[in-house]
Amino acid sequence: MVYCTNCGKQVSDASKFCTYCGSAIGGGASTGAPTGMTAAPAMSVEPLDYTIEGDNLQVIRIRLKPGQELYAEAGKMIYKQQQVAWETRMSGNTLGEKLMGAVKRKIMGESLFLTYFRSSIPGEVGFAGSYPGRIQPFMLAAGQSVLVQRDGFLVAQSTVQLNLAMVKRLGVGFFGGEGFVLEKLTGPGTVFIHGGGDFIDFNLPPGEVLQVDTGSLVAFEETVDYDIQMAGGIRTALFGGEGLFLATLRGPGRVIVQSMTLAKMRRELAPYPTGGEEAHGLGALGNIFNSED
Repeated sequence: MVYCTNCGKQVSDASKFCTYCGSAIGGGASTGAPTGMTAAPAMSVEPLDYTIEGDNLQVIRIRLKPGQELYAEAGKMIYKQQQVAWETRMSGNTLGEKLMGAVKRKIMGESLFLTYFRSSIPGEVGFAGSYPGRIQPFMLAAGQSVLVQRDGFLVAQSTVQLNLAMVKRLGVGFFGGEGFVLEKLTGPGTVFIHGGGDFIDFNLPPGEVLQVDTGSLVAFEETVDYDIQMAGGIRTALFGGEGLFLATLRGPGRVIVQSMTLAKMRRELAPYPTGGEEAHGLGALGNIFNSED
């Protein structure tokens, strides 16, 4: 058995990264660790000092050290200490990179600008999501990536790259709904994502298949194969209340599912009857061609 020295979780013998915290798994045994435990090599960037507080209305408190820099989605900052400097700008070095980045971010459902935070002396800054839910950290090694639902990104170290992930199959592109557009976050560095309700965490072994409502999928590792399939027969698809299509994920890798989507929350808070969950299946026909989310 192999254990991660960062979070202590058991991982498979062939794992290169911890499926729970994202730390790289090295080849040497750590001092005083259980038999088979291996040591994670030092990260190429200095880890963040942070705490996540709350239950379903979580806030992340990040204590910056001198020289550390973050970038966050515009409007996600809750507070900051005076010594923490901030600047709103487009990502990229050249005008072409800035314009291309703006186009990609618009497709991802994010704002055109990112807000950067930096402090020359120790300082604290806090962030939260835009609706009730949870915050999940990923400590990514160099070159390690995680795929995240559209508008799931919250804040990350400036060494983390944020890109638009192009889906591999035509079926995903046409019928994925909220799962059509994915964000790809690549290390090194720590990144935080936000989703609705509570999180259910799966660690899929090779070949195991998990089917998820497309809007309930929060994040998954790049090793997981992703596709969209019909939700059973026509009757089940139209009147089952789960939509016409399901995201099919095949291991190996980690998958995170959310218990509450923003679309469901909006529907339940609507001031008039919507026909219950059954309407979700019929409404999905229109959402294929018309979606504001």
